Amino acid sequence: MQYLNLGINIDHVATLRNARDENDPSLIELALVAENAGADLITVHLREDRRHIRDADVFELKRNLKVPLNFEMALSDEILRIALELKPATACIVPERREEITTEGGLDVVKFESRIGEFVDKLHAAGIDVFLFVEPDEASVRASARTGARGIEIHTGAYAHGFREPRRRAHELKRIRDAAKLAHSLLIEVHAGHGLNYPNVREIAEIPEINELNIGHAVIARSLMTGLAQAIRDMRAAMRR
Repeated sequence: MQYLNLGINIDHVATLRNARDENDPSLIELALVAENAGADLITVHLREDRRHIRDADVFELKRNLKVPLNFEMALSDEILRIALELKPATACIVPERREEITTEGGLDVVKFESRIGEFVDKLHAAGIDVFLFVEPDEASVRASARTGARGIEIHTGAYAHGFREPRRRAHELKRIRDAAKLAHSLLIEVHAGHGLNYPNVREIAEIPEINELNIGHAVIARSLMTGLAQAIRDMRAAMRR
């Protein structure tokens, strides 16, 4: 079966570092630990309010990492300028609200299709592959394909939140499977993420059209008990196809 990439989101490392406005824990050191432990890419979200990742962080990561850097970004001209200067391997356009604790849903691609298409064109022209973080519904997937994006990242939050409720879990899993099949039929790549953890990741990992998972909070939380390298190895085992 096709190899499944694992992206490790290290935003929460930056959150802990920023609590004292020092460089402990070191973002770059832990990113390198993740890389050496088997992360296929490192994911960061440079939010407009800079609540965790900072501008300098993304450039330092790009300079030091051997694995690709996945740059999550809002539909913002300011962040677009940074992305075009940074030139990460991939950019994932996500919705963003200042008052949210974490990303709460998928991008409204239907509503903002024209503007998203402009961002996709500019990022692609700079050699950056673009993905759109979307809900698992037909309209979002078809609109994503029309923008010219290389692919989508399916928001798995509703599935994760309903994991212990059998009916809801089955419903959300079907939505994700259907969205992944549709995207694959439209020749766009399929990633998934948000709320995935050690108990719930297996069913998502078994969807054959998905070739990358991006996971942060669960891995960073477990690392407090096991260390980051072991937490990543444990996640690899949990998502094994």
